[in-house]
Amino acid sequence: MDELLGPDGQPRPAAAELLRMLSSLKPDALDERQRAAEAEILTMGITFTVYSDGEDIDRAWPFDVVPRIIDGAEWDSVSAGLAQRLRALNLFIDDIYNDRRIIADGVFPEDLLNDSVNLRDQCRDMRPPNGVWAHISGSDLVRHADGDLYVLEDNLRVPSGVSYMLENRAVAKRTFPGLFERQSIRPVDSYTDELNRLLRAVAPDGVTDPQIAVLTPGVFNSAYFEHSFLAQRMGAELVEGIDLTVGDDGRVYMRTIDGLERVDVIYRRVDDLFLDPEVFRPDSLIGVPGLMRAWREGHVTIVNAPGAGVADDKVVYAWVPDIIRYYLAEEPIIANVPTWRCMYDDERRHVLDNLRELVVKPANESGGYGILIGDRATDEQLAASREAIEADPRNWVAQPILDLSTVPTVIDGTLAPRHVDLRPFILTRGIGPGESYVTPGGLTRVALPEGSLVVNSSQGGGSKDTWIVDLPEGAR
Repeated sequence: MDELLGPDGQPRPAAAELLRMLSSLKPDALDERQRAAEAEILTMGITFTVYSDGEDIDRAWPFDVVPRIIDGAEWDSVSAGLAQRLRALNLFIDDIYNDRRIIADGVFPEDLLNDSVNLRDQCRDMRPPNGVWAHISGSDLVRHADGDLYVLEDNLRVPSGVSYMLENRAVAKRTFPGLFERQSIRPVDSYTDELNRLLRAVAPDGVTDPQIAVLTPGVFNSAYFEHSFLAQRMGAELVEGIDLTVGDDGRVYMRTIDGLERVDVIYRRVDDLFLDPEVFRPDSLIGVPGLMRAWREGHVTIVNAPGAGVADDKVVYAWVPDIIRYYLAEEPIIANVPTWRCMYDDERRHVLDNLRELVVKPANESGGYGILIGDRATDEQLAASREAIEADPRNWVAQPILDLSTVPTVIDGTLAPRHVDLRPFILTRGIGPGESYVTPGGLTRVALPEGSLVVNSSQGGGSKDTWIVDLPEGAR
């Protein structure tokens, strides 16, 4: 399915203005704009890091100038569905670490929870501010040949990519300024203001003017550009673990040239297991000794909360529709992709009998690693996947190979269809309705090799700006 052209070859209504402009360009003009955008990205220093053969390689952010267009009316429903999903997931996480009603009522299996690599027993009996554990999330969406958007997976631990969404928009505005003047394209620029508002809203009780810090693993982390970008945009402090200490009073302090300054909210970009060497990995050099104690005592808020990753599991994902029904008494607004759970004998047999027709995924990998796409795998890869599933069924799920939508993309100076997905970002400051902010659009990722379905930048993927276009009355 082409997202800009309908089955009749005519532009979809929301894309009509863009296609008119593209068709009016002189030969080579689009390629010139692409090269100008790439030069601007180099000048602005927009980079990401690829780990290769023991080396950290900084590369310019891969950006394609042809935007992805989504109708505003469709996006209103998607936005509501994402907010619904995160309300339910936060209620689930809070329940798992406290009363476990969903297990007692037979809706969610206890053995699945006990085998979770992201369950943190150190978080039991915690009640974070406003009941929110996953404050910042990025749910990956794909559009199938039937035209509908589906949730492919949820990212609730330390989701990344929002800085590239914002920078993509800045470059797109300079590439196609006239289109922004002639259309109603929803802005994304308010994200950092919304994030700052969220971080202030979840400060510990009694703190009215919180000191906010962004905790980064350091300059060699693949997302360091984003950590620095967000801290600068919010006016927050960018700190590493060595910059923080927990005092005798149980509060977190930041070392400065003027002495210690209290920190009230930490937006952490460090994985759970490295946060506090007193509680998790004792060999962590990027964490803060005593941080978990300060969090449990309510002296500091950590965003996202430790332990939120218990719901960031591709096996748990299969239960999200039931989780929504259980906690909210509502039907899911956005559907999951059908998913087979290899932990169950009958579903595992189906997967093993149909490996060629399925995408097989490990439960807790990210970045596209460990995925097997059956119809593109070698016999050796299929055999290795079969062996891995049989050795550890809990760690594997499978989904059908979807016929993902395509968007025209500049390839060697000409337009060619390439598969895409979409990562919108959701900010959740409370559990009630209206307590979430969903970015209008998000980060569209592009599988640049012809026929590829792998969109991750670490594996050769690219990106596009995403335009949510509101049409005039009667234009749809």
